[in-house]
Amino acid sequence: IQAQFNVTVRDALNQAMDEELERDERVFLLGEEVAQYDGAYKVSRGLWKKYGDKRIIDTPISEMGFAGIAVGAAMAGLRPICEFMTFNFSMQAIDQVINSAAKTCYMSAGLQAVPIVFRGPNGASAGVAAQHSQCFAAWYAHCPGLKVVSPWNSEDAKGLLKSSIRDDNPVVFLENELLYGVPFEMSEEAQSKDFTIPIGKAKVERAGSHITLVSHSRYVGHCLDAAAVLAKEGIECEVINLRTIRPMDVESIEASVMKTNHLVTVEGGWPQFGVGAEICARIMEGSAFNYLDSPVTRVTGVDIPMPYAKILEDHSLPQIKDIIFSVKKTLNV
Repeated sequence: IQAQFNVTVRDALNQAMDEELERDERVFLLGEEVAQYDGAYKVSRGLWKKYGDKRIIDTPISEMGFAGIAVGAAMAGLRPICEFMTFNFSMQAIDQVINSAAKTCYMSAGLQAVPIVFRGPNGASAGVAAQHSQCFAAWYAHCPGLKVVSPWNSEDAKGLLKSSIRDDNPVVFLENELLYGVPFEMSEEAQSKDFTIPIGKAKVERAGSHITLVSHSRYVGHCLDAAAVLAKEGIECEVINLRTIRPMDVESIEASVMKTNHLVTVEGGWPQFGVGAEICARIMEGSAFNYLDSPVTRVTGVDIPMPYAKILEDHSLPQIKDIIFSVKKTLNV
């Protein structure tokens, strides 16, 4: 029997970067406060002490500048990890992410790879209002040339970050600030230096026969909590953790929908043109559509800039009760 370890998401990310920095000397980390301060959220704790100024680089508060430096370094043969203190600030650098990183492989007819990881916390934290609370999953997943990864637990975080660093394409790696301190069980296998999770594969976190819940990042946990409540009422939910937003694993969702005949999508981002909207369209266009016994329901953040007041913030994001309500509505219970 494999031993289980409790590891926080923060430590899993730290392990992944440590192992990849050690494995490949072309890998380096740059961003605000990543070195001497050990990271704004302590994700890079200990790395500067271990690897020094050449590999762990503190930058000025200039996202467009250091994202551009990182993209240039990737084109020149290094493998940068570019940390944004939050993805809200990546909006300052979105030209570098899309025009300089994402499009270059195609525009150079495949001659110029850009092996870079853009990582940092994405989506709503708590009490930081509209400019610091948006989810960029749909923004970046819209763009060909990028891979977009959104882990939930510690195993996801470690295995997917290692795969992202080793990938020769630009990867946008969306973490969640509220998950950093959460401990998850991690198998002995996941603790090994060879452990990776393939980009583009979803994972069934809970098997069920009545309805499929598809989610990513923090809301996978909400779905599992809702599924536990619904199970007591005799409703068995299958919960799918997307793990990757682009390329999206539509096959796994379709296979589940063909079994359960019902689908609810859950995300913290805005509804218009969101991850759930894309899943709805792909299911409608694909072979699973004829298996649906009721329309797909989306559970999303509310279509407003995030309010500052806590009570309003809670009402602006999906809660477990919202998922339970949508499941019952979809199943007509």
